[in-house]
Amino acid sequence: MGAGARRIRRLVVLAAGVLGVAWYHPVRRVEVIGLSMAPALHPGDRLVVVRLPWRPPFGPVPGQVVAVRDPRRPDRILIKRVRSVDRRAGTLDVEGDDRRSSTDSRSFGPVSRSAIVGRAVYRYAPAGRNGPVPGSEEYHRT
Repeated sequence: MGAGARRIRRLVVLAAGVLGVAWYHPVRRVEVIGLSMAPALHPGDRLVVVRLPWRPPFGPVPGQVVAVRDPRRPDRILIKRVRSVDRRAGTLDVEGDDRRSSTDSRSFGPVSRSAIVGRAVYRYAPAGRNGPVPGSEEYHRT
C-alpha cells in the first residue's frame, strides 16, 4: 500500500471515529481566533469539539486541547491546552501555547468542569491544515 493510500485510510478511520463519537456525544464546531494557540493552531483554524465525560480515561488530561467557557464572559468559548487537572476539586488549569499572547488560567484561575465545552479532536479547515488536533508531544512551546 502506497503512502497516499495509507493517508486516505487513516483519514477514513479518523472520520469514522469522529462520527462514532458524535453519535454518543454532542459535537460542536469552533473557529480559532487569535494567536494564543500558535504554533499548533492558527487564527481561522476550524475544529471539531466533542463533549466527553469527566471521568478517566475520557476526561481531560494535561496536553489535550479543550474548548472552555471564558469565566469572565461565559458566552465566549476559549481554545486552550490543559495544563493540569484536579479531579477532586472538579477544576482544570488551561494555558495557551503562546503564553505571551494568551489569557488563560494564569489570569483567571482554574476553570470549573462545568465550563468545559469539550475536547478539540479534529481540524477540518482550512484546506491543507486538516487533520487531528496536535497533542502536546507534537508542538514546541514558544
